[in-house]
Amino acid sequence: MSPINSLNFLVDVSKAQKVKLRSSLSILLSFICISLSLLTLVPLLSIVFLVLRNGFLLLTPSLFTSLPPATGLVGGGFGNAVIGTVIMVGLALVIAAPVGILAAIYINEYDRSSRFSCIVRFVAKLLTGIPSIICGVFVFSILVIHIGFSAMAGSIALAILILPTILLTSEQALLGVPYSLREASTGLGATIFQTTWCIVLPEALPAMTTGLMLAIARAAGETAPVLFTALFSSYWPKSLGHPTASLSVLIYNFSNIPYDHQAGLAWAASLVLVGIVTITSVTAQLLVRKK
Repeated sequence: MSPINSLNFLVDVSKAQKVKLRSSLSILLSFICISLSLLTLVPLLSIVFLVLRNGFLLLTPSLFTSLPPATGLVGGGFGNAVIGTVIMVGLALVIAAPVGILAAIYINEYDRSSRFSCIVRFVAKLLTGIPSIICGVFVFSILVIHIGFSAMAGSIALAILILPTILLTSEQALLGVPYSLREASTGLGATIFQTTWCIVLPEALPAMTTGLMLAIARAAGETAPVLFTALFSSYWPKSLGHPTASLSVLIYNFSNIPYDHQAGLAWAASLVLVGIVTITSVTAQLLVRKK
């Protein structure tokens, strides 16, 4: 074998070894990534399994039409807590959604690069990292001390909590609209207002709806803001000016009571709350995928 052929042979062997090594390394890294991905599902599946095991058998229609039982007694349900949660989360969304969406429209469509818009974005990102209990303490100090515990105070606390999420997701939805649509609309003589409300918003609406769904899911599962503002009630909601029950606070209260029936109601309420969060999150994903 000539020296040149020997050199080519050694080069081919070296390349084959490198390819084999890269293939083995790729398989190893893929196995590690898949294993770690499955590992992230363990806490979620464990929580779902525990909630289903302890709460599914107790889940009956009467739970949604009855009031919580007194301590130590059996029967009853948490219908008032379901209604209270729907009221406070719905009212919080009514308060936060217009503010967040209009603010996102302004800082993205009208004043994108100004210092004021940068400050608004920074504050919104900062608020997303503030513990939820701070929102409850804030509303307690400025509102509850003067007018007492109420569903309105709970709704305001939840609105403050979800406002940054709505603002930031709405801004990202607007950024996802191709700029060429804005240019085409402007070229046809449309104003910024007409372009925003007739062209940009319809395109960004599905993604904005996703942000609203995620905000609902977060607000429904919060305990601390509602505990400091709406407190709890064992009766049906009367008005927005009275203490109102919620699922999260009911779970907190009943899980600390040393009676099996109350603990079972807490597990059943946990299952309902997990179901609400899951349905809203899945709906948000379906809306984006459909778009």
